[in-house]
Amino acid sequence: MNLHVFHETTYRYDHAFKRSIQMLRMTPPNTERQTVQNWRLSLPHKATPWVDAFGNLSHCLVLEQAANEIVLCAEGSVTLKAGHDGEPEGPVPPAVFLRSTPMTKMDEAMKAFIEPFRSTVKSRPYMGLHDVMLALLDRMPYQKGVTHVGDTAAQSFAQGRGVCQDHTHVFLSCVRHLGVPARYVSGYLHAGEQGDVASHAWAEAWVGSRWIGFDVSNSNGADQGHIRLAHGLDYEDASPVRGVRTGGGTETMSSYAKVESNLPHQQ
Repeated sequence: MNLHVFHETTYRYDHAFKRSIQMLRMTPPNTERQTVQNWRLSLPHKATPWVDAFGNLSHCLVLEQAANEIVLCAEGSVTLKAGHDGEPEGPVPPAVFLRSTPMTKMDEAMKAFIEPFRSTVKSRPYMGLHDVMLALLDRMPYQKGVTHVGDTAAQSFAQGRGVCQDHTHVFLSCVRHLGVPARYVSGYLHAGEQGDVASHAWAEAWVGSRWIGFDVSNSNGADQGHIRLAHGLDYEDASPVRGVRTGGGTETMSSYAKVESNLPHQQ
């Protein structure tokens, strides 16, 4: 499957900021499943490339001239291989992804939810985790506008509704509680003929000797039009854009992403 991605994020401010530092994870890696044919970032200033502790391709963008907006654009083509059976271990040992974070801290309600799955996950890991995924979506149907980007797993679970970020955080919390390493993945999802899609998120769990994807929001594996950008312990490790600034007043963010299939590769 050949996919073309266009992703633009714009930050606007009440008045000009003095200085801004943005950490960008907007460049997909080459993996066993995906091959990047071409990719470019269009940024207001040259950014410094680096690789973070999880092995994610990253850029540091420093803006020291006053401005009222920041426009970040990523565009390129990626080929996905069919019939994928997960990702290899990578540079970080799976045991690292057993660690809880403030965004994935368990509470009693989530413990009560996940405990009935313990024996199944232990005896049949893949099928057990698949059952967890389906039960979680039933317990937390997909709904926009109910949660906030800063909500923890416990907060979104209590709401009983959420989006891909919320589903992923709760899944991570629950399966780590059962002793299964799991990590947060950010990226894009091809949305069929419509093509319009916001940045997506899903989980990967360490099953056997591979990282297997679980897209809770769509109740399927993360191998059907999923383009990965980055991974980490939670959203804060893998979000496409994170930054700090001096000045600017109130910030308004808008983001638009489009994924189209069967376009010829750009040279």
